[in-house]
Amino acid sequence: MILVTGATGNVGAEVVAALIAAGEPVRALQRKGEAPAGAETVAGDLNEPESLKPALDGVAAVFLLPGYRHMPKLLEQVRLARVARVVLLSGGSAGDGDPDNAVSRYMAESEAAARESGVPWTFLRPSAFMSNTLRWAPQLREGDVVREPFADVRVANIDPCDIAAVAVQALLTSAHEGQIHHLSGPESLLPADRLRVLGEVLGRDLVLRPQANDEARTEMSAAMPAEYVDAFFRFYVDGTLDESKVLPAVGEITGQPPRTFRQWAADHAEAFA
Repeated sequence: MILVTGATGNVGAEVVAALIAAGEPVRALQRKGEAPAGAETVAGDLNEPESLKPALDGVAAVFLLPGYRHMPKLLEQVRLARVARVVLLSGGSAGDGDPDNAVSRYMAESEAAARESGVPWTFLRPSAFMSNTLRWAPQLREGDVVREPFADVRVANIDPCDIAAVAVQALLTSAHEGQIHHLSGPESLLPADRLRVLGEVLGRDLVLRPQANDEARTEMSAAMPAEYVDAFFRFYVDGTLDESKVLPAVGEITGQPPRTFRQWAADHAEAFA
């Protein structure tokens, strides 16, 4: 049995689907939301480690999200349940050694908890998700102009299903234990490049309006805590995080090339209608 946390999220849902497609028994941990088809579901709260005991019963491996309040205690529950391995979804900034960056800090602390848990681990450090493009959907339902911060930053965005494909390999075998996999998509694109491709898929003439940094900071501050806004500005304005590199790991691990942004856009076109 494989336990998938965040089973209704962008990556977790893909992990569930990939495991089911591989014929593996899946248990989906969730607090709310629609149950993934084909998976056993169990309630639990990653911020309350004791609540995970029923979910961990009989589990061989765990797909784990980072950044919860008591990661060491959470990993202790995983160890006490005699789980064979844990695959942690982390991020590229986990290794930058910047404790003043809120995102880098919670990624690094989550990895440290896994390292110190005594449970064999694999870390996945993907670039930004293609599914982040869904943030444009409300604007595109209103018109053909997209306002976007950090418009001069190239990113080799990755399809969450490619992250899931790597995760499944690491969950099902011991071959990836103790390894950190840096994952990317196959193309290094500017936001304008992604919008052009999305427009071609939708049959629309879309226009990108880059946001000035002060406008972007104001808008982002209305949606997230200040420390996370500061983190993204450190990444993409100060340039402390480079996600532009196209990396080979997805193809090497899965035997299949990573999916293009055009493929992702075609699969999710209805979200922008």
